[in-house]
Amino acid sequence: MNNIAVVYWSGTGNTKSMAQAVAKGSGGTLFTADSFGLDNMARFDAIAFGCPSMGSEQLEDSEFEPMFEAVKSALQGKKIALFGSYGWGDGEWMRNWEADCLASGATLVCDSVICNDAPDDDALAACEKLGEALK
Repeated sequence: MNNIAVVYWSGTGNTKSMAQAVAKGSGGTLFTADSFGLDNMARFDAIAFGCPSMGSEQLEDSEFEPMFEAVKSALQGKKIALFGSYGWGDGEWMRNWEADCLASGATLVCDSVICNDAPDDDALAACEKLGEALK
């Protein structure tokens, strides 16, 4: 079994609920963005990153994005998965984030999971499957 981290930022609790479902599916360890960094990367075989869309469809910029930028150099060859919620737009932030991860050499193990506002049962089930894909 892989050692899996589930790293997230949540402002309203929507992405936190998704992260908990990912952790349930993966058996992974939950981290908030402010408690994870480059020093953690080598400990994990796979990582799920969760962040909602903010502003004009971008990652949260005070905690999550600085952490993600700091660990991006260690994504080469790493198995990752992405998830998050949004309140407007069409998911452009996720498509941009996926492209950024692929350009950094990460391996996306499954389709990303996004949901509009609070995750419903289908979104939470998709998050569990995302977690299982990291094993």
